[in-house]
Amino acid sequence: MRFKWWKENWQFLAAGVSGLLILLGWQTENLVPAGATAGIFIAAFVIGGFDQAKEGILDTIKTRKLNVELLMVLAATGASIIGYWLEGAVLIFIFSLSGALETYTTNKSKREITKLMSFQPATAFLLLETGETEEVDVAALKLQDLILVRPGERIPIDGVIVSGETSVDQSAINGESLPALKSVQDEVFGGTVNLSGVIRMEVRKTVDQTLFSQIIRMVKEAQSEPSHTAQFIEKFEDKYVKAVLLLVFVMLFLPHFLLDWSWNETFYRAMVLLTVASPCALVASVTPATLAAISNGARNGILFKGGVHLENLRSVKAVAFDKTGTLTQGKPVVTDFFVAPEWDRAQVIDRIYALEQNSLHPLAEAIVRDFSEKRTENITDLVMKDVPGFGVLAEIDGEVWRVGKARFVGSEQAEEFAGSLGDTLPREGKTLVYASCGDQVVAMLALKDVKREEAVRAVSSLKKRGIKTIMVTGDNEATGLAIGEEIGIDYVIAGCLPEQKVDVLRDLKTVYGSVAMVGDGINDAPALAHATVGVAMGEGTDIAMEAADVVLMKNDLEKLSYASVLSVRLGRIVKQNITFSILVIISLVLANLFQSINLPFGVIGHEGSTILVILNGLRLLLPNRKLAKEKGKSEKMQKPEIYHLKTPAV
Repeated sequence: MRFKWWKENWQFLAAGVSGLLILLGWQTENLVPAGATAGIFIAAFVIGGFDQAKEGILDTIKTRKLNVELLMVLAATGASIIGYWLEGAVLIFIFSLSGALETYTTNKSKREITKLMSFQPATAFLLLETGETEEVDVAALKLQDLILVRPGERIPIDGVIVSGETSVDQSAINGESLPALKSVQDEVFGGTVNLSGVIRMEVRKTVDQTLFSQIIRMVKEAQSEPSHTAQFIEKFEDKYVKAVLLLVFVMLFLPHFLLDWSWNETFYRAMVLLTVASPCALVASVTPATLAAISNGARNGILFKGGVHLENLRSVKAVAFDKTGTLTQGKPVVTDFFVAPEWDRAQVIDRIYALEQNSLHPLAEAIVRDFSEKRTENITDLVMKDVPGFGVLAEIDGEVWRVGKARFVGSEQAEEFAGSLGDTLPREGKTLVYASCGDQVVAMLALKDVKREEAVRAVSSLKKRGIKTIMVTGDNEATGLAIGEEIGIDYVIAGCLPEQKVDVLRDLKTVYGSVAMVGDGINDAPALAHATVGVAMGEGTDIAMEAADVVLMKNDLEKLSYASVLSVRLGRIVKQNITFSILVIISLVLANLFQSINLPFGVIGHEGSTILVILNGLRLLLPNRKLAKEKGKSEKMQKPEIYHLKTPAV
């Protein structure tokens, strides 16, 4: 534990020791021999500047490019040569302090990975054929292995429960404080906590394919992929350093002959120029702020796969949403149930349940979920026949019962039973299912894939920022418009086949320039890859998460608004830092040319500006306060428009 603390804080300690030595040398400058004072300052140089000098030299050898670390070493060395030991030491001290702050920011972001990795158990209890268990390394587990997980233990790997039931704390994945009930055939994830019961589970993914391994990989990628601005400044740094060294070389001679400066003054001003013209603050303007923003996102369940995607999100003018599973729950529910007056409601429920309980159709599953606690009789003696694309039928008590589409039970009878509701309910985005006994339609059900409540808030927040929202759905226009109106979507692209989504994204990018795409399914992956910023839902498919640039791990669309605001904050702070650092450099360089600034003030002004831009970037570790104030406010819903491809929106 002590070693870990030392490893994370030794740069601050080195800077602190260097500062104490500088104070000692300053206080004893006139009390001890000059050699002793010089020795104290040299010790301050070595302790405070060793790491920065080593990093600068090794980086120059590796990349064959000059960097600001070398400029600082040269400036401090030059100041010492002309007798300004104190100023040179102060330069090294402040530079080492700014380096420690930058390292702290990087480590802060890396700690998010450390937290995630701590959730992954190293071992698992493998069930042997003899019924005994053997503790093995998680990496040694193979697909279809059976493992035992006891109460209080972390689930070691992704899989499916084959026996037992329990409640699982999944907060590490989805941020939900309430545990989820899990039983046979339910999926469980590595790193989550088994709270109450003993379960046996079958391994469905290897250790490198688990949800946690994907999260860790994405955070690592985010730290290693810089933004466009950071890449530009990195390329600019080498040329700028060369220009500064050339200007300093000229400064060493030209003022002596043109302005009649003394050699000592000429050399002194060249050293001041070397100090104040160094682009330390400019170089530190972007990376610490970007890492702080990525860390903020990871803490809030938003994983950026690189700083470039966080930067791109700021320029997005429109967001395209997949409908099913993204804007909606992805599971239809029964919203309306009508029974013919002459029929007993409970009897009809029992018979519909008996027919639908063996069907795998999503609508049948929704009906079974809704009717499971309403039925009064358990009907098992029947032979069900599934007619794909139409419905199911079976004989009960000598009568043929059918559940399915209007054409399956009889179009005319279904139309007569529905009456005006046959037109009204579909316009509300509902699917109609009919039940018949013999030739008579006895019941009608309306089902709907209901909206996500957080989707309404997310869309409202995006619209307040002037971002257009578009729903991309394979449903008909009536259903798309109905869901879109409930959520507050601006435009609906209806009847869109999965293979057309890429064309949709290309069209939208032509109209809006930068477009984000939000989806969760395999069919969304190509569109996610073609979008300016692809955003995947955390509970979506692995392929969608792999193709996306940003992953909402908590499956909460409101986090998209949070990410958008975070991106805007990052852009604003980076602009502040770059503008401030350039103005400081220009001001100090001009002041030096007019001989109105000395080396101590140059050191403080230049290195102080570096510390200030890093501290300004660290503000991105704080939550989005403006978004928190907006929470709860919503806009008045407006009916969306149908968006026709190749037709620019007004």
